[in-house]
Amino acid sequence: MKFLTLIQYFERLEATTKRLDMFEILAELFRLSNANEIDKIIYLVQEQLLPSFYTLEMGMSEKLLIRAITDASGKDLTEIQQHFRSSGDLGITTEHFLSGQHGTNLDVHTVYSQLCDLAELAGKGSVEQKVEALTALLHSATPTEAKYISRFVVGRMRLGTGNATILEALSLAKTGERKPKTILERGFNLCSDLGMVGRILFTDGISGIEKISPTVGSPIRMALCERVATPEDVIKKIGRCSVEPKLDGFRCQIHKSKEEVEIFSRNLERTTPMFPELVQATKTAINAESIIFEGEALSYDDLTGELQPFQVTIQRKRKHGIVQAATDIPLKLFAFDLLYVNGEDWTNRAYSDRRKLLSSLITNNPVIELGHADETDDPAEFSRIFQTAIDKGAEGVVAKRLDGPYKAGARDFNWIKLKRSYKGTLADTVDVCLVGYFSGKGTRAEFGIGAVLATVYDPNTDTFKTVSRIGSGFSQEDWGRLRKVLDSHASESMPPRVVSTLTPNVWVHPHTVITVMADEITRSAMHTCGKDENGIGYALRFPRAQGFIRSDKNPEDATTVSEIITMSESQKLIKLA
Repeated sequence: MKFLTLIQYFERLEATTKRLDMFEILAELFRLSNANEIDKIIYLVQEQLLPSFYTLEMGMSEKLLIRAITDASGKDLTEIQQHFRSSGDLGITTEHFLSGQHGTNLDVHTVYSQLCDLAELAGKGSVEQKVEALTALLHSATPTEAKYISRFVVGRMRLGTGNATILEALSLAKTGERKPKTILERGFNLCSDLGMVGRILFTDGISGIEKISPTVGSPIRMALCERVATPEDVIKKIGRCSVEPKLDGFRCQIHKSKEEVEIFSRNLERTTPMFPELVQATKTAINAESIIFEGEALSYDDLTGELQPFQVTIQRKRKHGIVQAATDIPLKLFAFDLLYVNGEDWTNRAYSDRRKLLSSLITNNPVIELGHADETDDPAEFSRIFQTAIDKGAEGVVAKRLDGPYKAGARDFNWIKLKRSYKGTLADTVDVCLVGYFSGKGTRAEFGIGAVLATVYDPNTDTFKTVSRIGSGFSQEDWGRLRKVLDSHASESMPPRVVSTLTPNVWVHPHTVITVMADEITRSAMHTCGKDENGIGYALRFPRAQGFIRSDKNPEDATTVSEIITMSESQKLIKLA
């Protein structure tokens, strides 16, 4: 496919805010693709070169891009900087200064390969090499192609297409129907690589997708919990179950193949270098040649053995000073699930069987242990276990269906979380995705930000729906830092995947997740979360931020619309009790 053809579809995607239109545009694009390029096209639509766990990043700043535009156009640096300040979009600036350039008839494979080569440049002299490589690529492109290349290298394309929309479009394009989407979803959830899913679909069809299985080194999208109101509801839903403390730390998916170990975070980023003690313990204390298992890592006091709060644990998330941090803030991993071992996929096995085998594979060591669990089908006993977990500092408990499979990437009733909030007022936390901010007043005027527009995720429509304006919980320093982050993802208009009746001063593409607490959930005509036929939705009452940005969570990891409705119903039950 010619790169200009792909760009024409990018322009169509950028021009619409309707998800159905995006779906049709993508399906049309995929029909024009072949098996040798579909993965590259999908990655570019996702605005990445490879999935995040490959850690291949462009490494290009706006400053370096401006240098490349200067070299490619032969124009004055100051003139280009002034135009950028006016346009606010380096893509538009690139297009302006390269106007009249005819290009060299680029194709998708060539552009993708050159971008990958550019990203892989590292070491001494690599900055100059990156600028030279990008200059050459821009010089060989048409002005429109150069606009999108520039946006891509600094992460500013923002086409507004989510994974769910891409999967649905792939299904329609290749099979002519949306029904196989569920098969594609399972394949994607097991490999976390949409490009790979597209390549296999175009090469081997649905039968090839059905053969996708866990692979050591490729993270599996993590299973998620549903919510209910009471212990009675849990037992009614899943019967006798395993009840485990809900710990607040780093969720880790650990992959081992002989002496090679990789660790992936909740949002599937490679975090291996951060946790050397977990790597070493996995090598020596896990009795399996190859394995994929999950656990929660928390910091602890090595003198008393007491677990420490998340505010302490989070200090281990760093790129520098790792060895000293491992000494000062040691981690303990509480393993809780087994997904794969010695060549066999265990995701479809019963949870009780997975836990039993995992227990037998952990040899005695001070770093990794099997997480505590009780089994019960008695609501009264469940309540006692719940309270014991709270007393020991846990957020609550997770109940797991004993015969349930591991549903990768799914939120269902195989796992149910019950947090302390469900035993009283809404003290539960909600993860929200920020999609805009409002100008500050009074003491916040200097920051230009005084409140943020928060949304929750609707997986049924692959959209983000508003649930609150949040103006408290951040320090003055946090407000300044937050604005810088949000400005880096600003949008000229309401992003395509956002559904809102409110208009902030600055729109922001879904990217940044924060955790908030609120007094309760109320019905509101202002917000679109759970909006009914009368135009009444759900909103958080008196929300306040807890901590800062949740860098371990993707936008789609935000609390869902259905969870908000469930939490609202839980309040009613508590008030009636």
